[in-house]
Amino acid sequence: MTSRPSVMSREIAEQPAAIHDTLAELLPRLTEIADLARPTRQVLFIARGSSDNAAVYGGYLAQTHAARLATLASPSVATAYGTRLDLSGVLAVALSQSGRTEEIVETMNWAAECGARTVGITNDADSPVARLADLAMVTRAGDEVAVPATKTYTTQLTALAVLALALGAPLDAGELREVPAAIERLLAGPSEPLDAIADRLVGVQGAVVSGRGLAFSTALEAALKLKEACYLHAMGLSYADLLHGPIAVVDADTPALLVAADSGPTLSGTVALAERVSAAGAPVYGIGGGAALAGACDLAVPGPDLPEWLAPIGLIVPAQQLTERLARGLGYDPDRPRGLGKVTQTS
Repeated sequence: MTSRPSVMSREIAEQPAAIHDTLAELLPRLTEIADLARPTRQVLFIARGSSDNAAVYGGYLAQTHAARLATLASPSVATAYGTRLDLSGVLAVALSQSGRTEEIVETMNWAAECGARTVGITNDADSPVARLADLAMVTRAGDEVAVPATKTYTTQLTALAVLALALGAPLDAGELREVPAAIERLLAGPSEPLDAIADRLVGVQGAVVSGRGLAFSTALEAALKLKEACYLHAMGLSYADLLHGPIAVVDADTPALLVAADSGPTLSGTVALAERVSAAGAPVYGIGGGAALAGACDLAVPGPDLPEWLAPIGLIVPAQQLTERLARGLGYDPDRPRGLGKVTQTS
């Protein structure tokens, strides 16, 4: 593994400050966001890529804590089929780190034309998503140079946690303010467990990344990062879906990476999955899940000391670090994965 520091590693380390600045920007606007959302009944998330994984977290928060039905949009309904739907009573939340992905802008405008109220979550205050939304929630990640999204992703999650508070979720904003410090502690932790997992993944062609509930978003994003920067055939799955058949692909050559908060209703199922994978002779590695998950895994990395509703903001950080280490271990540049750019345009 080369010793050259990557831009990605630097941007991973910048996340506590980026989250702190995003909270300073957005928490004072809770009333404004709540006023816009008050007449709505459900939430439609419009996103692609890493932003789509962030939207999965937002959807779980909206449903489990704010009692709002939430769903992910299918942008082609708007952009390819041009179907008109009745979206009155809908809060359409467009997520785009650049704010310039044409498909997301077009779908957000389509939602407005169909009667939805619109919120744009973006890292660029001058972008079309910010300018055209009824309300813009601008994250404060600063410039992100490495192609794999790190600090723009975690600041999106932070914005979605603020949105959940504005939607009436009976959660503690004080806990949200503790997130930057919790991630600082994660980043200051020992590097040996991450290095050991990265070493074991060198030479592996595929992996399964799994979590459930609020942590499902982390599983999806971790798998995407491993695909983007390490060219690993990584599948992000809910452990419920994994148990319905794809678990057959987990074997001695295809390890499982399991993610979980240290508490919550899905932790016991994640531990049981780790035990089942291990009993089948497959390597199993954990991120988070406390002592229970660590005890069922071959190797494990601690997660953030945060409540379940906020854990995904921290859980992704070790997965980002693992991706960066593995990419360098494989001789790849984690900052510039082949075939990718910062803004992806689709139609």
